[in-house]
Amino acid sequence: MPDDDIIIDSAMSFAAAIEGSTAPLEIIDSLSMIDVYYYSFDGLRHQGQILVDARLEDDIYEIFELIDRLKFPVGKVIPIVSYRWEDGDSMADNNSSAFNFRVIADTNKLSLHSFGRAVDINPLQNPVIYPTGLIAPAGAVYRPANRGTFTADHPVVREFLQRGWHWGGNFEQPKDYHHFEKT
Repeated sequence: MPDDDIIIDSAMSFAAAIEGSTAPLEIIDSLSMIDVYYYSFDGLRHQGQILVDARLEDDIYEIFELIDRLKFPVGKVIPIVSYRWEDGDSMADNNSSAFNFRVIADTNKLSLHSFGRAVDINPLQNPVIYPTGLIAPAGAVYRPANRGTFTADHPVVREFLQRGWHWGGNFEQPKDYHHFEKT
């Protein structure tokens, strides 16, 4: 597909992508923003951007190359600044993202997202399911047979695991099917 047929979901500068973040400068300086390509649920090829720890840049770039080759549908990939740093708003919009300086929900512990060392992909297809039965984002349903959904044997999940990442679908509780992290 010629580049002029690619739908641009995000084309911001690094400065725009971190604007308003409360992250310390040493974290900001450790980040890299990369352009990624993927087919969305509209069947068309898109380009988005994701902020990650620079040491993980190759992993994420190469995993998104696999996502693109497989035509695994991804809703969108836009830096979370576009959602005023609100993780819930980003998830509700089925946005895939990485860096977001924040704590883990219901704790005061910094999330690995705070360091660009965690990536969330397709939260509406791959929600968080808490032991109480609460599902986030609201209205999401985990149906493994649906397009854009991860399972333990999915090639994208296997690629993350092969590279030393952890998948939230393997967590004891909560099950966090959209989440991948590398410590």
